[in-house]
Amino acid sequence: MSDLSVNSPTTPAPEFGKDEQPSGSVWLAIRKAMARLSDWFVIQSPAVKMLVIAMALMIPATGIYSLVLVQRQAAVAEQVRGMATEGVAAFDEKLPVVFGSGSVLSFLQTNPVDRITVIYKPLMWNVSERFVLVQSAGKQYAYYPSDMETKIFADKAVSAPWSSKLTFVPRSDLSPSSLQLLERLDQGFAGARPQSEKDAWKAGVSGVLSASLTLGLIAFLAFQLKGQFKSLKFIEPSHVSGSLDDLVGMDDIKAEVAQIKDQYSRRAEYAEYGINKPFNVMFSGPAGTGKTKLASYLAKELQLPILFHSAVNLETGYVGGGAGTLSRIVAMAKRRKRCIVFLDEAQDLFMRRGGHRKFDDDTQNMLLAVLDGVRTKNDAEIIWIVASNFNSEQMQMDEAMLRRFQMKVDFRLPNREERHSIIKHYLSQRAEKVLPDLDLRHLVEITEGRSPADLETIVNQAGISAVQAGLMIGADTLMQAAERVLVGNVNTNTTKERERDRRIIAIHEWGHFLVDFEAERKKAGGNWEQILAEMKTLKISLKANPRNNALGFVFHKQGANLLKTKGDIEHDVRVLLGGMANEELFFGEEGTTNGAHNDITRVTKLLHHAVGEMGMYRKTRLNFGALNHEGGSKAVDEETRSIMEAQSERLYGETKAVLSRLKPLTEHLAGKLMDAGEMSLREALHEIRSFEAACYTFNSKVGLQPAT
Repeated sequence: MSDLSVNSPTTPAPEFGKDEQPSGSVWLAIRKAMARLSDWFVIQSPAVKMLVIAMALMIPATGIYSLVLVQRQAAVAEQVRGMATEGVAAFDEKLPVVFGSGSVLSFLQTNPVDRITVIYKPLMWNVSERFVLVQSAGKQYAYYPSDMETKIFADKAVSAPWSSKLTFVPRSDLSPSSLQLLERLDQGFAGARPQSEKDAWKAGVSGVLSASLTLGLIAFLAFQLKGQFKSLKFIEPSHVSGSLDDLVGMDDIKAEVAQIKDQYSRRAEYAEYGINKPFNVMFSGPAGTGKTKLASYLAKELQLPILFHSAVNLETGYVGGGAGTLSRIVAMAKRRKRCIVFLDEAQDLFMRRGGHRKFDDDTQNMLLAVLDGVRTKNDAEIIWIVASNFNSEQMQMDEAMLRRFQMKVDFRLPNREERHSIIKHYLSQRAEKVLPDLDLRHLVEITEGRSPADLETIVNQAGISAVQAGLMIGADTLMQAAERVLVGNVNTNTTKERERDRRIIAIHEWGHFLVDFEAERKKAGGNWEQILAEMKTLKISLKANPRNNALGFVFHKQGANLLKTKGDIEHDVRVLLGGMANEELFFGEEGTTNGAHNDITRVTKLLHHAVGEMGMYRKTRLNFGALNHEGGSKAVDEETRSIMEAQSERLYGETKAVLSRLKPLTEHLAGKLMDAGEMSLREALHEIRSFEAACYTFNSKVGLQPAT
């Protein structure tokens, strides 16, 4: 951990001695490489460790053996050069050549020798092919010695009386006529050649195969090291970009982090008060709220290395797989002694044990053992942060797992002021490309219920659009980016040439809008500015949306109310039924389309929530849905079904009554929408006011009672 203190703003830099190098030197790089190799080695299985150790021992052993062999061959070559007769390049072709009988050594001991010619040809490694021609009494006797005989011949040649008569001739230096003679000798000695020379090609193939297998094994281990080390890699605090100041808003969350920092920094003082358990922290909340960023910033604040690992990778599908990965993580963390281990997306690990998948229970049991309070002092130096999108209202957490965490940090979605601050923060990072004095109120309103990650994506998308258009980032660019991020990519080609479909879609979408509009107008008492501010709808479009397979869409903002009353739920149902009700008013019951499929599905869920879970429209306030959930059954009982159907018909009739009164207005708005392709809320309200003003003028001229 000494390399971390160099980058710490609060820790002085260490003094280096004569033999110690500065932090940016090659010595530090070697130390880091060795630390990484040690991290990889400690998480391997015993078989892999033994294999690596064996290969590490074989490398110097084979190197030493090769060096000794080369030196020995060099010594033999030197002896051969000393034994050879200078100036002789071939044997005497004039003398007859006959096959010698017996062994060459016995012939040399019993007969006078005039000259000994050894004709050799190198094969593989230290194996060679050789003929021995012994000139005696006017003839040349040909021998093909065996491997053992060759060794004895070479040993005696040092001190034998005939050693000075030895001549070594490479086969490649012979004349064509001499080569023809050797070819006849090859045929004569074909059956007498040593097996080592016959199998020389096999030795070569075996050597190449052995080398290939060795290189393949090394490549496999390198690939495994690279992949496994990438998934289990500690990030040093100096490599973390950003700080806690980059988390705009979230003051309550940062206060929790300050407590974690204080408790870890002064853990000795806390231990005096009996707080000496291992430090386990739970981060829970919606996706994109900054859990991973906060963990990395905490590591930077505490100057601790951090290991990021997704708990999804623990679901290996076989018993012991996830537990084995956890064991490797623990081994790496213990080697570091002081560090942070961050497990992300761990909601499945919080579920109750005893399911059908045995490997999940094994992983949870291993994690419980890791997070347990009965550990050594060194283990207590490790901070375990487990993050999840766990929702305690919808899922039940394992009680044993819950007890393991001494601190729980609940993340939430930002409120209006925090969203405004977050958007301004991301825009300030590219301030030179942003128009001054931007009004962000509209963007803040439409991003209700969105996470900081969504807001960052919107600002980034606005930057991309601005670069492509060659413009500065402005309010219009941000709104277009918000529509693309929140709604998705849209296109006009799907319905551009389908006039019938375009009219049905227009009637359908205006049905949704007008039901919502009538309710908001009643609340506002005719105040059009208030209607503009309070309505959720921002845009009505005939463009197709591939994200939800819709041929048209209504871009709307989330409601500011977190709690919904019975009246709010009924209003949402009426708005959803408005599209189908308008289709029936204009095209008859036979003319309704399957475009309302998504609306009907959402209506069913809303009414089931109201009737089956909240007990609305019942004599007693009981949640029968909870009983079905406990038993694992999702069937709807007859009473709940009948109440849902009755309320659906009632609300559908009320919706049709409202829209039938606005049928002329719907006809007018549908025509305008088909001409324009899409209309904003301001444009829609302008068309409604113009239409109603024209109707009032017409009624006044003809003496009709104006409509209310």
